[in-house]
Amino acid sequence: MKKLTTRLLQKYNQYMRRKTRVNATIKATTDRPRLIVVRSNRYISAQLIDAKGAVLAMAYDRDIKGGTKSERAYKVGERVAQQAVAKQLTQVAFDRNGYLFHGRVKQLADGARAGGLQF
Repeated sequence: MKKLTTRLLQKYNQYMRRKTRVNATIKATTDRPRLIVVRSNRYISAQLIDAKGAVLAMAYDRDIKGGTKSERAYKVGERVAQQAVAKQLTQVAFDRNGYLFHGRVKQLADGARAGGLQF
């Protein structure tokens, strides 16, 4: 049991180091808001947040029926991009929030790029 908790603690520490490193390099401005990814084992969501902390656009996959998690993540990226383009926002700073740029996070980014966002 001790081995399991040690391993979980190591994984959490790796995640926090990645999150700190990513957040240190990303700067949000009024012209270039952050595209923040929040991922759980079941769902994925994305928000566009400006420098003041106001949410400009958001999308999550609880409403999307059918498909795999990766396909739903791609659709979330497209949805948040549509909302951003409607508000004349095309340049964003992609904040993967400490998650590896792989799998669902990468699919969300690809969907956002396909929807018209640049980062």
